[in-house]
Amino acid sequence: MTHPAERTRNGRGWFERLAEAASNVTSSLLFMCFCLALVGAFVAVHVAGLDVSWQLLVGDVMTSLNLLLLALLKNSERRAEHAIQRKLDGIAAALLDRRAGETPEEAAAELRKVIRMEEEL
Repeated sequence: MTHPAERTRNGRGWFERLAEAASNVTSSLLFMCFCLALVGAFVAVHVAGLDVSWQLLVGDVMTSLNLLLLALLKNSERRAEHAIQRKLDGIAAALLDRRAGETPEEAAAELRKVIRMEEEL
């Protein structure tokens, strides 16, 4: 079974776009406030001594959110690792080509093409 980061070489699939959006959302202040509110609700439900069903509901929401974030953020991490590895492979190839007698302009153009500094992950 191939990883989603390895399957879509010619662009991003729906899962990659979702993982990227999740990464952007989870790094925001708004999401941090949401998490703090969720933890506050968890504590408040326990302190207030509400029914066990409320405690389970808040706990289940926190657990579900945690599992979703784990899957989405792991995908983003894996895609970043693949991008870094492709760039390192390109740098190594460009250096080898340069040593093999390729002109400096050709080696530099290949290096710029592989590194793609302006491209988003």
